[in-house]
Parts: sequence; structure tokens; C-alpha cells
Amino acid sequence: MEETPPPLLGSNKPHLEKLTLGVTRILESSPGVTEVTIIDKAPAERHMISSWEQRNNCVLPEDLKSFYLMTNGFRMTWNVKLGEHTIPLGSMAINSISKLTQLNQSSLYSLPNAPTLADLEDDTQEASESQPEKPHFDSRSVIFELDPCNGNGKVCLVYKRGKPALAQDTEIWFLDRALYWHFLTDTFTAYYRLLITHLGLPQWQYAFTSYGISPQAKQWFNMYKPITYNTNLLTEETDSFVNKLDPSKVFKSKNKTLIPKKKGPVQPAGGQKGPAGPPSTSKSSSGSGNPVRK
Repeated sequence: MEETPPPLLGSNKPHLEKLTLGVTRILESSPGVTEVTIIDKAPAERHMISSWEQRNNCVLPEDLKSFYLMTNGFRMTWNVKLGEHTIPLGSMAINSISKLTQLNQSSLYSLPNAPTLADLEDDTQEASESQPEKPHFDSRSVIFELDPCNGNGKVCLVYKRGKPALAQDTEIWFLDRALYWHFLTDTFTAYYRLLITHLGLPQWQYAFTSYGISPQAKQWFNMYKPITYNTNLLTEETDSFVNKLDPSKVFKSKNKTLIPKKKGPVQPAGGQKGPAGPPSTSKSSSGSGNPVRK
């Protein structure tokens, strides 16, 4: 069983600063951001990588091997403070080598004759010039989970040719909650850059789908502009990433609670006190019934 070391503040160790490409300093200087933490994990040992490759009959890509030899997994989180409340927002994660498990392995507790992922195979998603051939849940592809994406989908390391799987046959794909595949990058290094530059914002992987991110996630994107190059994250207008909100007002603490005042009586122009209610009336002595204002 893996031990989870205590979380560290983002800038506590130089190697963590290097691992996060300096993004911790950017987050810590952003309005409202608090508790930028990284779990400092020990490097994986070479025999752990060799054991994984033999057990799964797959060769890990060199860049992913180098990553595990630097840190056995990665987790970085950050929160935002809204008034008196602290909300978890950003999350970046890469599974450790022991949790890099095959996606379509059936559970020991699955029901008899229960459908598998291979039974849900959808061949309507064809390859095109802009989109390579999608992964398959059957033996044509070998799929490993890199990041569970906080339940919003799964980022996967995909071997396109089946077993025995070679390192040059790998790609990084995003599997959404409807079990549709979306291509992300050719290499782990390119994916890691995307992960860091998108700051771990909620649902950022959906920016690479045809339907895009949700309206709620778009608000956070507008507030904390991802450090990303030309991608179609928001296909609306060229200045769609311009922060139209004033962070100094959004994250201002509630020092004073405003209590609505009761409306008092209307003061006459002469400064004399007027009646509290509507003007009273009385009948004239002549008995005509016409109201006379006092």
C-alpha cells in the first residue's frame, strides 16, 4: 500500500517548482487563490517500471518512464476564497505506476453476463484527417488510466496496436462520461504541458471535444485564463478569455452586513413633523360631508 506524504505548499521545494513549470507562482499571485498544494511523492524505482511492463506486456514511452523516475505520480490542488467560504477548484493528477491500470479489465465483483466495455463498442466514430482512429475497448487497443479527472471522464494512455504493445504506438486520449473518445496528444510530454497550462481547471479536457466546456466551467475559464496556446477553448469571440469581472470585488470579504432601513415618515419642507399616516379627515360643521384637510 502506498503512503501519501503530507501536502506541501507550492514553492517549498525547488524540484517541485521545476516539476510544475513555475505555475505555482502564477496561481499564488492570482486573486482569490489560496492553498496551492502539491503532494511530494518519491521517485519510482526502476524495478517497479520493469515489473509493470512485464506484467502488462507493454513498453512504457520514454517520457513517461522519465516522469515516473522523477516522481511516482503527481497531484496538485488549489482553492479559491469567495467571501468567507473556501472552494476546491483546481486539480491536476497523474496516477502512480501501481495505479496505472488497464481500463477494460473486468471487476472481480461484476455480475454474471454483465455487459463489458467491449460490448459497448461504438464503431460510428470513424477516423478522419483531423482525428486519428479512435481507441477500441476490445483487444485491438490496450488502454490504461492516467487521470480519473475527478469523475468528469478519464484521460488514458492508449496503445493502438494491441499486445505486445510498443512505446511508439501510444497516444493520449480523453474518454468522456458518455464513453466517446477525444484525441488529446501524441505524447505524454505534450499532454503534461496541457495539464499544467490549463491550471487543472474543472472539465478543461472538454475544451478538446466538439461540445466544449460547460457554462459553469466557462466562468472559471474567464476568471483564470489558462496559459495555453491557440486552441478553440471558447469558440465565441476573439476576446472571450478577457476577464470581464473585477476580482477585487468578487473576492472581497464581507466586512459589513447591510440591513435594510425602515421607511420613516415623510418630512415636510418646513421641517415640521408630519403625520405618521395618511392625512386625517373630518366632516364640516355644515354637515355637507366634504372632507376638510387639517
